Amino acid sequence: MAYNENLANRIRESLVDHGIEDVEEKKMFRGLCFMVNGKMCVCASADELFCRIGPEYKEALELNGVRGMIRNGKVLKDFVYVSPDIIKTKKEFDSWIEKTLAFNKFARATKK
Repeated sequence: MAYNENLANRIRESLVDHGIEDVEEKKMFRGLCFMVNGKMCVCASADELFCRIGPEYKEALELNGVRGMIRNGKVLKDFVYVSPDIIKTKKEFDSWIEKTLAFNKFARATKK
């Protein structure tokens, strides 16, 4: 599972900056995912940020540098990949982390 360790560290730092304490790291989606409150929130996937942002994903797909997750030929709702080109600054990066945390409050945990 290849993921960018610098990207994973940026995620860790941002979650701490946002006061998030209940975080578990799991290798999945070909990267390192950060589970917040027992729910998949955000992942470091190669050099991209993989975000679970909920219904807002439709609007996000219209942005340059954002693409959907395709599974079995269909775009998977609620999830987007974010290019490193649009998360260069702390402000840009944190805005995506904030989107994932906002949806995390409403997201359902997957069955174990």
